[in-house]
Amino acid sequence: MRDVHNKKPRILNLSYYHQKYFPLTKGLKSAVILVVITFFLFSFVYAPVYKFPSLTLAANTQTDAQRQQLENQLSDLEKQISDYENAIDQYQKQGQTLKNEIKTLESKIGKLNLQIKAVNINLEKLNQEIGDTQSKITSAENDISFNKEALSQVLQNLYENESQSLMEIFVASPNLSDFFGNINNLMLVQDNLRITVDKVVQLKNNLLDQKEQLALEKNDAKTLKAYQASQKQTIQQTQSQKNEILKETKGKESVYQTLVAQTKKTAAQIRNQIFELLGGGELTFDKAYTLAKAAEDATGVRAALVLAILDRESALGQNVGRCSYKTAMNPNPKKQSDGSYKSDVDLFLALISQLNIGNADAIMVSCPNKDGLYGGAMGPAQFLPSTWHIYSDDISAIMGHDPANPWNNADAFLAAALYLKDAGAANNEKIAAAKYYCGGRWNRYTCLNVYGYNVVQQANNFQQDIDILNAS
Repeated sequence: MRDVHNKKPRILNLSYYHQKYFPLTKGLKSAVILVVITFFLFSFVYAPVYKFPSLTLAANTQTDAQRQQLENQLSDLEKQISDYENAIDQYQKQGQTLKNEIKTLESKIGKLNLQIKAVNINLEKLNQEIGDTQSKITSAENDISFNKEALSQVLQNLYENESQSLMEIFVASPNLSDFFGNINNLMLVQDNLRITVDKVVQLKNNLLDQKEQLALEKNDAKTLKAYQASQKQTIQQTQSQKNEILKETKGKESVYQTLVAQTKKTAAQIRNQIFELLGGGELTFDKAYTLAKAAEDATGVRAALVLAILDRESALGQNVGRCSYKTAMNPNPKKQSDGSYKSDVDLFLALISQLNIGNADAIMVSCPNKDGLYGGAMGPAQFLPSTWHIYSDDISAIMGHDPANPWNNADAFLAAALYLKDAGAANNEKIAAAKYYCGGRWNRYTCLNVYGYNVVQQANNFQQDIDILNAS
């Protein structure tokens, strides 16, 4: 395809006096082909136009004020939640006594109630953002429609002048200045065509970005609703646990300590319990810890956090391996770290070829969701091909084999640890976990305070098991 930015066809060369015809035809045909291809591209992304009332300045001001009020409420709730978490940590550090256990459970119930309030606030915010994003999508679609009409007008003008020879243009011009004016007008039309095509392509990219943002917001809303329901269930379980402890111990410390001794897990139980990998498959906990400890030794990221990231329970219910790359992966090329433009599909097929592991059609990856978010994550570490491409050389250098394999457990554990290290796990494990799950949009509430928080809590639970193993 002709590059309309750098190789615009020469329209008139006055250094050749014997040239009789205006050489528009070749350039115009190329331009027409470019426009046709552009229209074909749009035929796949052009969405129905939704009708929304026009947004007035007063409405925008009101929305901003409501959003700020929700932000203030959320900030206050998060501070209270943090206070409860600190109280829980203090009670646990003071020792496992009946009094501390009851206070811990009460603090957990208080924290869970506040988390439900925070979820409700975030759902209200998301509903506003979904409405705003849908309005932006509608505006972008209208802009694309308008610019398509502009392209049609430009093409009409070009077709009308395409077959004119230089002599015909000259004869039709009363004087020499009109002749050059007509030539300049034709050049201006072609320049306008290039500018309009550029604008339509940019509008298309903006529209795709806005649709992806809308899909993220809808996915967040669904995740938060599911999280809200699970939090309510956890409150009921915690309250029942508290009541059961009080019923069995009748307030006696000695009876409580006997119960603790009876329910404490042994090293043998921990070694043999099943660890389910996020990307499918399972290991004994002992084997999983061995792999995570090797990753910790190579990166400094604690093994418990690696285990929590790779544990199926941290996946928020996402479908991790039931789809073909053809229906799951983003086919649009993106700029890679080496400066080239490749899609996840391109990188996936290249990786399968390098690994020589069979037919790419038979290898399952994570599925997209129905709101339009692409899937395509691979193996236990759930890396997209573009992300795996970034870390594959480092993994190969450490593991001593090339290429690195995302379906190899040892490679996957190390990959997760390398990513967490780069995401700042040494300073803040919750943020690192949120970045692992959400990438550059990690600071969304769902990523940081649902996924990130749950991963750290799971890591702390695994750490207790690891401490028992190391003490045995």
